[in-house]
Amino acid sequence: MTTPHLDPAVRHDMVFLFDVTDGNPNGDPDAGNRPRTDDESGQGLVTDVALKRKIRDTLALAAGDDPRYGIFVQSGHALNPRLEASYEATGLKLGGKITAEQATEARAWLCDRYADIRLFGAVLSVGKTGALGQIRGPLQLSMARSIDPVFPTDHAITRVTQTKQEDIDKGETTEMGGKWTVPYGLYRAELYYSANRGKQTGVDAKDLDLLYRSLEMMFDHDRSATRGRLTPRGLYVFSHPNAFGAAPAHRLTERVAVDRTRPDSELPARSFTDYVVSVDDDGLPSGVTLTKMIS
Repeated sequence: MTTPHLDPAVRHDMVFLFDVTDGNPNGDPDAGNRPRTDDESGQGLVTDVALKRKIRDTLALAAGDDPRYGIFVQSGHALNPRLEASYEATGLKLGGKITAEQATEARAWLCDRYADIRLFGAVLSVGKTGALGQIRGPLQLSMARSIDPVFPTDHAITRVTQTKQEDIDKGETTEMGGKWTVPYGLYRAELYYSANRGKQTGVDAKDLDLLYRSLEMMFDHDRSATRGRLTPRGLYVFSHPNAFGAAPAHRLTERVAVDRTRPDSELPARSFTDYVVSVDDDGLPSGVTLTKMIS
């Protein structure tokens, strides 16, 4: 295969860089939607769940009408009916006992139909489909963490009309609100693909290709006034020669280093040009290749 990063039969370890300018990349609902931060270091955080949501939404768009790219965890759709459909499609009776082979067949039907189950896995043992257990997905994401501390800012905003008519009747002309933003932050996340689990769920080269395309384009399809400008800045894929792997993941991902262009400066970073990304691709373990998808 001339494109090792698309080979689903080998292990892949990835580093993904993205930044935010004047936006909220991931608000915390328990803190008034304040951007998530590490309380001790002040570094910004974006949860793996938030990143998966963006990947899910973009995968479906990138795949078009391909029936293999349905999305299981999707807004406005209950999960139980989708799980129960796997019983109907494979001739099983809901609530009845099924064999291990029958459960495997139903899980395979779900994997073939839903790309996010194929990549991320899913808990299937809910409602009347308890016998299906769960699928451990081959693609796992870390939380994204900003390179430097970020400084979330709360902006007061006003609206020229009221929500309630009685407030207008009382003579009120504006309504106050607020929004949180991060002036700037460069974030780093890591992704890990297990070929052994990918074989079990049926991941193919197109799945990996669409994953990389989604990481590059997902912020363009998730814009809002709150999120500001989110931009992908780097995607580095270390591909192993086999499913087991030629080295621990950290020895590869640590080869991608991000430093300030002027480390002696006391000014906070305000753009990507305030950083330099260096990738050490010398002396990679035997058989490991590096593909720079975004750089």
